[in-house]
Amino acid sequence: EMISTESAPTQTHMDLYARALAQNGQRMATDVVSLAMALNALYTGPTIALVSFVRAGLPLGVLLKRCLNDLGRDASHYGLSIIRDRGIDTVALEAVIKKHGAENIVFVDGWTGKGAISGEIRRSLAGDARFPADPRLVVLADPCGKAWLSASAEDWIIPSGILGATVSGLVSRSIWPQDGGLHGCVVYEHLKDCDVTRGFVDDIHALTEKVESAPVSMPWTAEQAQALQASALGVVNGLAANHGITNLNRVKPGIAEATRAVLRRVPDHVLVRSRDDEDVQLLMHLTENAGIAVEEAGEQLGPYRAVTIIRKVN
Repeated sequence: EMISTESAPTQTHMDLYARALAQNGQRMATDVVSLAMALNALYTGPTIALVSFVRAGLPLGVLLKRCLNDLGRDASHYGLSIIRDRGIDTVALEAVIKKHGAENIVFVDGWTGKGAISGEIRRSLAGDARFPADPRLVVLADPCGKAWLSASAEDWIIPSGILGATVSGLVSRSIWPQDGGLHGCVVYEHLKDCDVTRGFVDDIHALTEKVESAPVSMPWTAEQAQALQASALGVVNGLAANHGITNLNRVKPGIAEATRAVLRRVPDHVLVRSRDDEDVQLLMHLTENAGIAVEEAGEQLGPYRAVTIIRKVN
């Protein structure tokens, strides 16, 4: 399978990343602490195996491991591939299960958009009695209510969400192996000079150590999850109907997904709740550079603050 190369972020992109880090770094640190305390309480076994999905889950997984270690817990961290419509890397997952036991595994991703990865986990693990019917997926932000545990349901600019390889150890998106076996990836050595991975993790971890109190995150109740799912699905279906879309994979809701779609895909439409929203300024910068019009959609976006609709591939 082919994978495109990744360009170095521009100076403006990095300036906006730095602004997002200054603006929301403390919030992310507090949310990491909230999630770590929840996992510490909910996982009573001898160890916790954090299985982050490559790539968006990697920074959060590393931070959760550090925080759990700070709480005195034994925790290990792994990066694992999951590919939409293809499934999870079962070879790698079996290796983690063999070492730690399925009951001690928690899956980690950065956020949810419309819940595609959550659905892929369920499909991949369907019928595997070692895992619960609703696999334990932990994220920072879950506006669509598809995760098991989230720090909030708010769509906000997660600093690591606006970079790609350069905040994820220089690894590419994962690559499906046509002949079976482990999923693959590429290490983007050409981006080494702009890699901020360790600095980002160190900065957020330092902020977690200054958190004096944080609420302990709790899994969504069935009622909470249903309400979030209905709201998010209503927005996605409404946008699809308005734009004549039959393949919902073209709709990329949420600030992080909308921004990444503009970086990696060819957008047809970009919508924001408000052009003046501080959290969508990188998206505004990218669209301006690409000559893409941005529509201010207000409350039409429901729980989302930005949505990108990508062009249909013939």
